[in-house]
Amino acid sequence: MDYCNFKSLRKPDFMHKFQNNDDDIPLLKFESMLKTNNVYFFDSTEFEEIILHYMNVGKMSLAKKALDLGLQQHPEAITLKLAHVEVLLYEDKIDKAESLLIKLEELEPLNDQVFLHKATLLSKKDNHKAAIIALNTALLYTNDQADILSMIGMEYLYLEEYETARLNFAKCLDVEYDDYTSLYNIIYCFDMLGQNNEAIDYLNNYIEKDPYSEIAWHQLGRQYFIKESYIDALNAFDYSILIDEYFIGAYIEKAKTLEELDRYEEAIKNYELTINLDDGASFTYLKIANCYEQLGNTKMALKYYNITVKEDPLLDKGWLSLTNLYINNKNYPKALYFINKALLIDEGNSIYWMRYAEINLKLNFYEEATKGFQKCIDLEDHSLDVFLALTDVLHFIGEFDDAILVLKKAKKMYDEFAEIDYRLSGLYLLTQQNKLGFQLLENTLKLDFNNHKIIKEMFPSVFDLESVQKLITKYF
Repeated sequence: MDYCNFKSLRKPDFMHKFQNNDDDIPLLKFESMLKTNNVYFFDSTEFEEIILHYMNVGKMSLAKKALDLGLQQHPEAITLKLAHVEVLLYEDKIDKAESLLIKLEELEPLNDQVFLHKATLLSKKDNHKAAIIALNTALLYTNDQADILSMIGMEYLYLEEYETARLNFAKCLDVEYDDYTSLYNIIYCFDMLGQNNEAIDYLNNYIEKDPYSEIAWHQLGRQYFIKESYIDALNAFDYSILIDEYFIGAYIEKAKTLEELDRYEEAIKNYELTINLDDGASFTYLKIANCYEQLGNTKMALKYYNITVKEDPLLDKGWLSLTNLYINNKNYPKALYFINKALLIDEGNSIYWMRYAEINLKLNFYEEATKGFQKCIDLEDHSLDVFLALTDVLHFIGEFDDAILVLKKAKKMYDEFAEIDYRLSGLYLLTQQNKLGFQLLENTLKLDFNNHKIIKEMFPSVFDLESVQKLITKYF
């Protein structure tokens, strides 16, 4: 995350978010000037307000116009030169920004904004350690310590030094106790360190000081959920909701917890509450449908799955859930229709191709099934089940040579696996490659005799050969 992504992170002492009062006047005056081609005079502070406003709303062309005019009227204004650096950083013109910053640092060696921009530049160059040094320098000259401490924490996150990052975010809370972004980041650091119990202790201490923090209760519930302490999680989410009855995230997490406790009807009620609060989302409808399916209410599950894909036709998980529902009800033509919908959205998903292959097998569409299994392998799904399934279908439709090629590829990854070697030896013998077949069969019988039934089940004509029977008897 770059500091100058879409919004300016610089916070001047004045209010630069224009509202419906006198603060609008410089902005209205500037926009009037653009329409009439007249040139009006603004002081440097007004130009800075205008530039930062346009940056914050993503109108960079207008921000640049204001910057150009501002520098014409106030060529020596440090605030406008800093705004120029910010625009250059936004446009990734790193070299130009660096040259300008070097000059500004000579002119303003005690200006915290110079070092903040320097840190942004260094961070963009992935020089995070140097960025931290610049931020620590800015910390010496600023009145806004919390923001800089937060930026230092982010740099340590980039370095994956989570403990140090956490300590810096904790300092932010020492300065501004209700800085919930820093609280979230602290818990993220605990998560990355796998310190679930420590996160719970931290949150409990935080709640002792601020028992009415719905965010802290919500995060505590999440930590208990990770520990599978679902009753404790429910209690925490209930407190969060009690403090803020409109907290959608708490209702969703509570519903997920109720699902884990198999309390699906209660989970549905909580998901429905979020729909009432926020007009619903496809994800919520999907979760309600899942709950109804768990309750065995196929009619209601189907209703909500259909609402899901209607609300968001590009939500492939909705189409997959419909696919699975129809598979469970053995309605394979419908299942095939819906898995094709999912594949139209995400054809690079091997799970979907696996479903596609399995459904086509049920419908006796063997060519399509082989296509599905082969796509899984092409997408680097190299699970043994995929190789074996593809081999078995190719064997069934008489494509013995292709089946052998698949097994040879599998054998490079799964050496001395009976499931592979018995199949491969059987195929060798079917294709009159007797020397290879008998040699592999004997080696496999030595290593894993118990699975020799694979030969009997899949290659009965090979199994009945006298020479094969003699070999099996030898290792019985």
